[in-house]
Amino acid sequence: MTYVVTVDTCIPEDTPEMDPLQRAGAVALIEDGFDSVRAIEGPDGVEVDLLDTIVAVHPGGALLKVIVDAPALAFAEDSVRALVDELLERTELLADWTIERCEVELHQDLAKASLDAADGPDAPPDDPAARKARHAEPPTPEGADESDDAEAKATAVRTQMLRLADDLRSFPPVMFGVLDNDNDKDNEDGEREDGDDGFAVPPESARLAAGALVYATDILVDELFEDVQVLTQEDAAVAECEGPLWHLERLPDRYALQYDAHFARRFLVTAIAMTTRFTDGSFERLSCVAEELALRFLLSRTTMTLELYDLLDDDVSAALEAFADNVYEDRDHEWLYDDSTDGIDESPVGVTLGVAPMEFKTWFTPFKEGRYVHPSAANESEAAA
Repeated sequence: MTYVVTVDTCIPEDTPEMDPLQRAGAVALIEDGFDSVRAIEGPDGVEVDLLDTIVAVHPGGALLKVIVDAPALAFAEDSVRALVDELLERTELLADWTIERCEVELHQDLAKASLDAADGPDAPPDDPAARKARHAEPPTPEGADESDDAEAKATAVRTQMLRLADDLRSFPPVMFGVLDNDNDKDNEDGEREDGDDGFAVPPESARLAAGALVYATDILVDELFEDVQVLTQEDAAVAECEGPLWHLERLPDRYALQYDAHFARRFLVTAIAMTTRFTDGSFERLSCVAEELALRFLLSRTTMTLELYDLLDDDVSAALEAFADNVYEDRDHEWLYDDSTDGIDESPVGVTLGVAPMEFKTWFTPFKEGRYVHPSAANESEAAA
């Protein structure tokens, strides 16, 4: 059976975070280590086949997705841990790194429900698209169980999102439409104004929006990873794919024949790199077209998750809109969804307006010098530079 093992590795405590050059070096070392392995000898001499890997390095370590073929989940986890342990130990520059987590991510309630229903009237449908729809709802949040009513679930999710808000370190409340303290003022009705004939977003709503973005990030990354698996298994591009896809089929149609498994891996790594900068405090600006599209998906997933739990009121919507307005430098990427604007970036009008290049081959090219694109996603010529 094929298992996807998630491994979180961290640099030693009290060690300065890695800069972009160090991160690029770490990617190369880890990928070279995996490339030298085809199979792993697991517990009791059981051989576990290494099928694929995805490496995403961030300032504090690396997130690894290791795909293996193993007879059981325990063999998959134990074998991958042993492999990564050995890889780090034999690589001098990584020898002090530690493994914080090594597991196959399965939601216990969904797994139990699938097992219980395997031979009964509620057995999961054979059609992959139907299974996708059935399991589209995010996992039951902490503090809630299946016996809880919708209101209790919504309360638990809201509490979890508010707790996660502190993890979005790159964005102060003002990015979500909250007033700076120095500019706060009350109108004659006692309501807070923003000084431009509008009203500020309440801090609580901004905090909920921030936490929802972090909450939705985990969901988005897992769904993009599933898209990678589907395209890899079918060895097809999105335009030819028969299996269910979460997000990549919602990219601009004009390039659908070029969204293959290799592209999907680059897009996944881009989404991870972007959201890592959101949470580690290093984000400055979006780096490339692919990041603009990844943010589009993150905002969509965040909105859908809030709607699912009836948490998307006008104030939270306003907070997300303010966030998008502040993070996007422009919305030129939306023209990719309008075939009538194909080539506008190369037209006299586009040049006059300063439209950035948007043709497919430029999606992973930094907008400007100094913008960060993950080495595993960058164009080969740029990664080598």
